[in-house]
Amino acid sequence: MFELFVELSNRLRVNLMGYDYSGYGQSTGKPTEYNTYADIDTVYKCLKEQYGVKDEQLILYGQSVGSGPTADLASRLPNLRAVVLHSPILSGMRVLYPVKRTFWFDIYKNIDKIGMVNCPVLIIHGTADEVVDCSHGKQLWELCKEKYEPLWVNGGGHCDLELYPEFIRHLKKFVLSLSKSKRGSNASKTTKSNGDNQSKASDSGALDTFELGDDLPEVSRNSLDSRLEKSKKSNKPEKSRMSTDHVDRFRTKKGVVW
Repeated sequence: MFELFVELSNRLRVNLMGYDYSGYGQSTGKPTEYNTYADIDTVYKCLKEQYGVKDEQLILYGQSVGSGPTADLASRLPNLRAVVLHSPILSGMRVLYPVKRTFWFDIYKNIDKIGMVNCPVLIIHGTADEVVDCSHGKQLWELCKEKYEPLWVNGGGHCDLELYPEFIRHLKKFVLSLSKSKRGSNASKTTKSNGDNQSKASDSGALDTFELGDDLPEVSRNSLDSRLEKSKKSNKPEKSRMSTDHVDRFRTKKGVVW
């Protein structure tokens, strides 16, 4: 994942923070639903207090089970810049069974929280996802308040979407759209046009994470391309990041929040 994180940071020109859920990697504790909520809250607090990141500068990214903590935090923060949900789930039970209602014991109830997210939401899902059916992503997109053009990766599975060229292209387009919308909003609020005020506005914009240029140069795709070549040479079946065999196994699988 580290190589992918570096590649995304370079290609999108953003700072990126990732972390291990409780019970995984270097993190202690147990991987429960509520612990993952506490984990993302801790990372959010770190970004706010140690790095001075404002909500208006923050894009939350949740993949697979990681869409649960991401949607939960996003539903509680009204001023986020944006949210990306990658192969998201409607809820835990809905991955296992096509239930029509939400039960009290269900986990990661994204279907009930997505409507409370007030910022632009990009949803990415593979049409051949064998773990979380693409219908999950499509239904969540329909329920979004502020929809951004989704990416349905034709033939994409659950763990390989970053290997498709359209993945990085669409993410870059999304980030650039956020930059343009922010500049437009700032311009509409400006009423003074003297040189001193223009200089101050320019200085302020230079400090904003998402004041990106429209003509970003292409950065080498060596790391992603090498992963793609390796995947082509391998005949081993793709490993799923989330099991659908039992609810208990679903509860303990790792999600990725970028």
